[in-house]
Amino acid sequence: MREVMTKSMARNIFYGGSLFFILIFVGLTAHSHLYIVNTSTDRATLTESVAKGKALWEKHACINCHTILGEGAYFAPELANVMTRWGIEPGDHEGAFTALKGWMDAMPTGIEGRRQMPNFGLTDDEYREIADFLLWTNTIRAQDWPPNDAG
Repeated sequence: MREVMTKSMARNIFYGGSLFFILIFVGLTAHSHLYIVNTSTDRATLTESVAKGKALWEKHACINCHTILGEGAYFAPELANVMTRWGIEPGDHEGAFTALKGWMDAMPTGIEGRRQMPNFGLTDDEYREIADFLLWTNTIRAQDWPPNDAG
């Protein structure tokens, strides 16, 4: 003989299942937060120059064209590991500055119908700050994302 599920049994299954999945969600959220804070980012390397570079990144809305760690628009190249792709060693601030300034200054402007990097009229200090920000993002442990090979 089959047993029939009563309303109270159904309600208990619903509340028990809901509680179980809420606990799973809270646990995974806490684990993700702890991973990001304690494992993937070295806070000791967050210098004033890196913070200023991030502020410039936001001020000029670079994310409207570029992605960084997969977040942003896909109009222009991913920049999370651009220093590795350019062959810049970690800590080579002068090399990063020279490469970034040279690349940005070499971008053509005013060509109709072509994707182009805007000329923001940055000072050398601003180039250094953005380069330091990009060097810092290059050190984030992003589980090998994005891939560095050209495919």
